[in-house]
Amino acid sequence: MKKIVVGYDGSNTAKAALTLAKEYANAFDGSLYVVASLVGGGDTHVDDVKHAEENLAYAKTFFEQNDIPCETHLLIRGLNPGEDIVQFAKDISADQIVVGVRRRSKVGKLMFGSTAQFVILEAPCPVVTVK
Repeated sequence: MKKIVVGYDGSNTAKAALTLAKEYANAFDGSLYVVASLVGGGDTHVDDVKHAEENLAYAKTFFEQNDIPCETHLLIRGLNPGEDIVQFAKDISADQIVVGVRRRSKVGKLMFGSTAQFVILEAPCPVVTVK
């Protein structure tokens, strides 16, 4: 069984990642691990946690309606989202990661970084991006 990690933040690109991950799970008899990441500490508010939990509940329902095994994980480990996704993939020996990509200018990526860019460069397994 293929282990597929999906980075999910509730955005439209993340929803597209869920749809693609569903197709991969069906094609490869995969199990899905949907992760949301919050930095933690003073940078994370209760509303952020509640919102992330609601997003994960949506993702779980999405896959359960299609009879696809799914685990959801809210990661609050002091890492940025890209680091969290990569570390989680290593922890479970994932076979693939699916993430959504938002369009940003080159300057925006240089100043603020890019979660998808970090995952692509540092992941221990293949990464599929969706825009």
